[in-house]
Amino acid sequence: RASELLTLELGPVSELQIQQGYAREVGQERFTRLDREILAQAEDGVADLRREPRRFARFKHTLKIGRLQTLERMGLAEPAGTKRWRLAKGLETSLRDMGTRGDIIRTMHREMRAAGVDRAGADHAIFDPAQPNARIVGRVVARGLSDELNDRHYLIVDGTDGRTHYAEVGELADPGDYEPGAIVAIEGKAAEPRRADRTIAEIAEQSGGLYSEPLHQAVDPRASAEYVRAHVRRLEAMRRAGFAERFADGSWAIPEDFLDRARAYEEGNRMRQPARLALMSSFSLDQMGETEGATWLDRQLVAERPEPLRGSGLGREANDAIERRRRWLMQQGLARERDGRTVYQRNLLTELRRREVSAVSDRLSKELGKPFSKPLDGERIEGVYRRPVRLASGKFAVIEKSKEFTLVPWRAALERQRGKVVGGIVRGSSVSFDFGKKRGIGIG
Repeated sequence: RASELLTLELGPVSELQIQQGYAREVGQERFTRLDREILAQAEDGVADLRREPRRFARFKHTLKIGRLQTLERMGLAEPAGTKRWRLAKGLETSLRDMGTRGDIIRTMHREMRAAGVDRAGADHAIFDPAQPNARIVGRVVARGLSDELNDRHYLIVDGTDGRTHYAEVGELADPGDYEPGAIVAIEGKAAEPRRADRTIAEIAEQSGGLYSEPLHQAVDPRASAEYVRAHVRRLEAMRRAGFAERFADGSWAIPEDFLDRARAYEEGNRMRQPARLALMSSFSLDQMGETEGATWLDRQLVAERPEPLRGSGLGREANDAIERRRRWLMQQGLARERDGRTVYQRNLLTELRRREVSAVSDRLSKELGKPFSKPLDGERIEGVYRRPVRLASGKFAVIEKSKEFTLVPWRAALERQRGKVVGGIVRGSSVSFDFGKKRGIGIG
């Protein structure tokens, strides 16, 4: 029907246009109509073009010979006699991969030009999460959809290694986190059972194929309640995907092939999110220079093993930004020179985070008409999750109680609970949320 509509709109395609279209395919590095016809007439992997056809088919026959000569130069076919070629195994897959790579490189060139970033073509790379120790740290240049139907995203990242990378990252909990200028880390993701899965399987083996919190604590009395709950959350996530079964009493059925199921679950996760993506900062390098907050630059300054920065491209820019940040910290009395080196205030990141949260909480207090309550380690918080706020120190969630509100580190799972009552235990710099039914807003 689409073909008919186009014909009505544009008119029929002439024979000359058809011939020109096929002729353009001879030298292309992608899977073409000529390739499809060559594969269809090949027998036992050999394309035999010794027989000359008539009329228009003769023109296409000549193009097929030219195409096979191109495939020979590409290493995807080899001569097997006069006008006969043996086709490489996986020919279609190889050509489709080449076409995809070509599309990606063109996308990178377009996005880099639009962003005004100048990099040599040799400095472009496509991130492969299957490579051992694959990791990128850099600045987001552009974000787009690689698959609109399945909401799969890609990022183009100007890396600290001096190269520009294209990375498929799959689904994003909050695409707004990855605007141009944000600093991200992308790592490879193996489809293997986690350590928690192996622990669950070991406990079930000793408990007749069952797992529960009491059974876990009986096997490992030193395990903290939070550590045990992390295993329960893992099983809950697998249950939602159909890989685990929970009984009415809260115990779990752990079959003998549980680790295989965990591997299949991770494989499904990798299809949705082929790489592990971490937001290092939603602030740009320029914004981080003099902001009150624990920035990525500060973490670089105090880290025992900071991210390596190349002396060109983003690496050079990051080094310059780090030096500006160091001077600003000294002006603020948070660092000083001693014996030719810079000494930073003890608990620098904690102090910067405290200052930023204090300033933001004052502003939010006016908006909400409620006082701010600082969450304490080990405290249970309960309230309505309102929205996230992006700070230099990270992303925080606004939890509103009846008489006050608090800010806690944000988690992607919270977005499904926006406007609902949530509760959890504060554990250092994180919160262990449980999204069960609540009776109402905490009394604060």
